[in-house]
Amino acid sequence: MLLTALTLALLLTSVDPDAQPASGGPAAKVPPLAMTAIPGMTTIKFKMETFVKGVEVPWDMVFTSKDRMLFTERSGRVRQVVKGKLRDEPLAVIDNVIHIGGENGLMGMCLHPDYVDNKFIYLAYGFKKESDPNKKDAEPADIRVVRYTDTGSTLENPTVIIKGFPCGANHAGCSVRFGPDGKLYITTGESYRRELAKDLTSLGGKILRINGDGSVPADNPFVGPEFKAKGVRPEIWSYGHRNPQGIDWQPGTGELFSSEHGPSGSDATGGGDEFNHVKKGHNYGWPDVHHAMTNDISDPPLVEYTPAVAPSSGVFYKGTLFPQLKGAFVVGFLRGNALVAFYTDGDKLVKQETLIKGLGRIRAITNGPDGAIYFATSNRDGRGKPAADDDRIFRLVPDTGKTTDTKAPAAAPDAPKPAK
Repeated sequence: MLLTALTLALLLTSVDPDAQPASGGPAAKVPPLAMTAIPGMTTIKFKMETFVKGVEVPWDMVFTSKDRMLFTERSGRVRQVVKGKLRDEPLAVIDNVIHIGGENGLMGMCLHPDYVDNKFIYLAYGFKKESDPNKKDAEPADIRVVRYTDTGSTLENPTVIIKGFPCGANHAGCSVRFGPDGKLYITTGESYRRELAKDLTSLGGKILRINGDGSVPADNPFVGPEFKAKGVRPEIWSYGHRNPQGIDWQPGTGELFSSEHGPSGSDATGGGDEFNHVKKGHNYGWPDVHHAMTNDISDPPLVEYTPAVAPSSGVFYKGTLFPQLKGAFVVGFLRGNALVAFYTDGDKLVKQETLIKGLGRIRAITNGPDGAIYFATSNRDGRGKPAADDDRIFRLVPDTGKTTDTKAPAAAPDAPKPAK
């Protein structure tokens, strides 16, 4: 999308420390995208299989082949499942991961588009500051993305791709995904420093876009001498985010969508979780607008949830086992304790279905090479109520029998409220 002169002026003003907040004037109503909420359990026939059990806060998952899955554990371990069996020894332990009991730690993971040839894996994590402040070149704590080479038995050659994201116990982001354009997209939280979300000189509260080697694509929205003169970070793709978690691209259109945590109650009225259509250079409002609030310089969400459901990882279903889910954005709810499918029609959200409820907090989700949906609980994260086998990774496959029982309780989460 080309920036108009008015938009360009507004963006440049937003990095001026003396500028007035964007919400200082009267709000102009921005029409929301239409949706029809359909609460309740799905009619899709499936069965749920336990793929892995007894792991600790899995945050992200990838398949390197049809027989091998890797997943991150928040405490700093990268684990592998080979031919359906969890290896006892981690593939790697990231020693300098900071984990302080909140949401920080080892988080997102993705493969390079040319992984088959180069074996590159990207990890996002909180970096533990040097214990000796007098050490030469000691680095402060931050959140960063590091590239490794997967040898099959360990991860080697750590190379920092980007660093300097704000680091705190909560609002840490940090999902990493390569888009259909071959660029690396990264979600970052504002670490409870709400002013960072609209500050274009900060990497906090943003969705970033970089090349796989950490360089900046020339077609990013904030590249150019006029932005550089004001200290604007060229890695920024979109801003005004509080704590975006799940990102994926809609099949067919290549459009980017995201799930995002709304206020917790300490920084604004609780709730206001969002499902967004993310566009190049756009502002998503935080902290000036949230919930059903609008103004004339930020995009409203497709839908907002109040009370909070804490949407985490999300993916568009791309397999063939569930034709009814084709093109649906499947997202896990942490606080909402559910796995939910959002159905989109181009730029619009048209309905939702609850696939699973009753397993507790759900975070990591991915498409399997077998067409199944894989998702993980996060009940050992200090906020859940872990079952005896938690945390677990489940595999969702079609039920070809005559029964229609989805093996989940009949209760459904609160229906979402259309953004106003």
